[in-house]
Amino acid sequence: MGIQRICKHGESVLKKVSEPVDFPAFKPKLKGLLKDMWATMRAARGVGLAAPQIGLNIRLAVIDVRPDEKPQPLVLINPEIISREGVLEEEEGCLSIPGLYAKVKRY
Repeated sequence: MGIQRICKHGESVLKKVSEPVDFPAFKPKLKGLLKDMWATMRAARGVGLAAPQIGLNIRLAVIDVRPDEKPQPLVLINPEIISREGVLEEEEGCLSIPGLYAKVKRY
């Protein structure tokens, strides 16, 4: 598949609640999909990409958690926030809304 088209703000797939990944059923496709997601994210000069951004309505995302240092890839499958602490406010952008940046508070 390779580099995928990134869905833009307003497209219906970005408005839907994503379905959980059935890991045993999805496992054979996972390696290739993750490779494509990393390639797409890097080609767009991003630091994170969720599956809905490439048209897949599943709970899967890739993030480079150290974009200014040595790359440290993180894959999230069916992520859930189970606790939070502290607050950090940083400027962020989104590959689905090119050119828009805003300060976002995160735990």
